[in-house]
Amino acid sequence: MPGKMHADEVDTDPSLVRRLLADQFPQWADLPIEPVESSGTDNAIYRLGEHMAARLPRVPGATDTIDKERRWLPELAPLLPVAIPQPLAKGSPGPGYPWPWSVHRWLHGESVNVDRMADPVGLAHDLGGFVTALRQIDTAGGPVAGQDGGSRGEPLARRDAATREAIAQLDGVIDGPAVTAAWDAALRVPAWRLPGVWIHGDLLSGNVLVDARGRLSAVIDFGCMAVGDPACDVMAAWTLFDAAGRSAFRSAVAVDGDTWARGRGWALSFALIALPYYMHTNPVFVRDARHVIREVLADRA
Repeated sequence: MPGKMHADEVDTDPSLVRRLLADQFPQWADLPIEPVESSGTDNAIYRLGEHMAARLPRVPGATDTIDKERRWLPELAPLLPVAIPQPLAKGSPGPGYPWPWSVHRWLHGESVNVDRMADPVGLAHDLGGFVTALRQIDTAGGPVAGQDGGSRGEPLARRDAATREAIAQLDGVIDGPAVTAAWDAALRVPAWRLPGVWIHGDLLSGNVLVDARGRLSAVIDFGCMAVGDPACDVMAAWTLFDAAGRSAFRSAVAVDGDTWARGRGWALSFALIALPYYMHTNPVFVRDARHVIREVLADRA
């Protein structure tokens, strides 16, 4: 990764992880520690031996998700068709590191490459099944979208100002009039009026793991999970797939037309805001953002 992604990002390395383990979890301190190359923006990931991973938040805003994942992932896991993270321990601030951190069970698989998929239609069916199963889980007591500091699952209109600011920043980089028209169209779609459902909230390429056949093996990073508008997870139709995969995904998730259209808006907003922010620091995010913009505009064409 070429440089830090955030102004307030802290430095981490394997020696820091080993010191934290020695201080707080000495039973794991002698395990091999390897940094994991990832496009993730919130956490630095280190593999611990064969079966675990340490996640160290890069920025203070990423620390609030640790307790949310520890609370809800054990309840969601038995009800989902593929593996999700299993929290094993919560670490405390220590010498050289200012925030809580966590240890999870290691999950096998490779992140999706949107430009090179072995079986996009099969993956679309798999991921659609995951989204459908997730939204059918009882939401009692779940974190309501917008009430825990996160924005995923909120009404799309609340992203309007940030999205238009990003369009202005991208003047000369993208087709401004075309993406503005696409965004305007998304905002005209009626908002979700039914009770909220469980959403993952961050179905991007780095959070969807596939096996050697290209089929879904795990979904990771539930830091954005909430109870809200299901359209937020429908955005995977554009963040991950081309037209053929998108058609298969739509069949699998079986949402109404308005939810599908809001999902297109969610994907576009994500891409437009991410592109200028990560332009020079996260090439995978830039690749994925450009993919989304292409696919959204192709849809409209």
